[in-house]
Amino acid sequence: MPDAKHFIRRRKAGAITVAAVVAAIAGTALATVNPGGLKGNTALTPVAAIEAVAPPAGASAGFADVIERVSPAVVNIQVVRKLSDRPANTPGFRGGHPDMPPFDEFFRRFFGDEEFQRRFGGRGPDREHGARRTAGQGSGFIISADGYVVSNDHVVGQADEITVILGDDREYAAALVGRDAKTDLALLKIEDGGDLPFVRFAETDDARVGDWVVAVGNPFGLGQTVTAGIVSARGRSIGAGPYDDFLQIDAAINRGNSGGPAFNLEGEVIGVNTAILSPSGGSVGIGFAIPAGMAQDVIADLRDDGQIERGWLGVGIQGVTDDIAESLDLESARGAIVSNVTPGGPAAAAGIETGDVIVAVNGEAIDRARALPRLIAGIDPGETAELGVWRRGEIITVDVEIGALDETPAVAAVEEAPGRSDAAFGLRLARLDASARRAFGIGADVQGVVIAEVAPDSPAAGKGLRPGDVITAVDRFDVSTPADVVAGIETVREKGQTAVLLRVSRDARERFVALRLRAA
Repeated sequence: MPDAKHFIRRRKAGAITVAAVVAAIAGTALATVNPGGLKGNTALTPVAAIEAVAPPAGASAGFADVIERVSPAVVNIQVVRKLSDRPANTPGFRGGHPDMPPFDEFFRRFFGDEEFQRRFGGRGPDREHGARRTAGQGSGFIISADGYVVSNDHVVGQADEITVILGDDREYAAALVGRDAKTDLALLKIEDGGDLPFVRFAETDDARVGDWVVAVGNPFGLGQTVTAGIVSARGRSIGAGPYDDFLQIDAAINRGNSGGPAFNLEGEVIGVNTAILSPSGGSVGIGFAIPAGMAQDVIADLRDDGQIERGWLGVGIQGVTDDIAESLDLESARGAIVSNVTPGGPAAAAGIETGDVIVAVNGEAIDRARALPRLIAGIDPGETAELGVWRRGEIITVDVEIGALDETPAVAAVEEAPGRSDAAFGLRLARLDASARRAFGIGADVQGVVIAEVAPDSPAAGKGLRPGDVITAVDRFDVSTPADVVAGIETVREKGQTAVLLRVSRDARERFVALRLRAA
């Protein structure tokens, strides 16, 4: 491996030297150099000292005590995957997670080929007994003395061989107990582990924005590394799946940190590091961790039988905008509006209707539509849930016996409706006859009024409506002719409402669109 002198000799003129960096880290004052460069014993001018920031009263002066307690339970996970059915140049373990390796060539040069292969498992495919293989790695943490290990599904889910390496370099083979792609969690079991160090999840999800957080993992295969920061936000949705509810943290998360723990200052796991937002592939201070509460529930199910069983309601939903709330006389934009009901599903059996707004589940308010799938999924199939439903100007209670989710459909697909507008609609409507069905490819099972044209820059265009969409209902009443649509809009106007609610079908999927009414 090249030594430090090798790299210093190759630095460009004027670059910061290793000595200068060391001096800065050690607190030694750097020097100002005259333009001609240093000559002989030229005097150095000290830089003004940086004022230290004192920790808050009662706060720990550092993280060393916490790290000493928890680091023995944090592990490096190395995986091998056979790629006999994939093209030879296909990279492994890449994607929208912090395990994208943009610095392979740099680390290969830094460590040398042999050391790079040892640390990183040789990420390029090789061959063994005729089958190509690729290697990857991540992090994890032990949660029991007998060797149960938590990590990310995207780290270990497709692995053929899994090796767990402790901080003291002990290595163990591990078996995959179960995995859940929807939350990106996986549970491993160390074989012949014995009495192992372990950590515990925080008992409550009460981490606040601004609380300290410490991340421990194995970034870039460098070995166990600690980074620190704060909880930057809660309840983040990043499009990873139907149950997004991430903690956002600014402790550095990089390739190899995936699956590692985020600790509070009591040494409790408050999150499982799983993703980053980064234009470069490296940390820019925006990382995401699965909250402890969600992780505990999923891991408990996996530990029980290796499977995840989720509740199922059988509805499609979308968010409630201000316009939709006004059209339904709902006092604020909250809850989840039901855009379709699955025939024969639990919601249909309980009498849930298209156009209902679900505002609570078992007394817990639903402020945003995406909260509903998480709440329903957390209810055991066969249990009865009490739904608070806004229907025709009042809240009613509907009891639903929750079903078991078939992992093929989503619990509820959330569609975000476009923003509001105050101008004319800009629609031209037509009967949905045989020629219209042929022209727009609309199936015989769809009934309503087809949108033939949408004026550019009109409110309808701003709402995402387009030719070929079918208006199936106005203000919850079915329509079959353009005259029905016009009459429905006028009825809404006469009631004094400021927006009209349309139910629109596209590609056999229905959603609600609220259009604001002009003053008469």
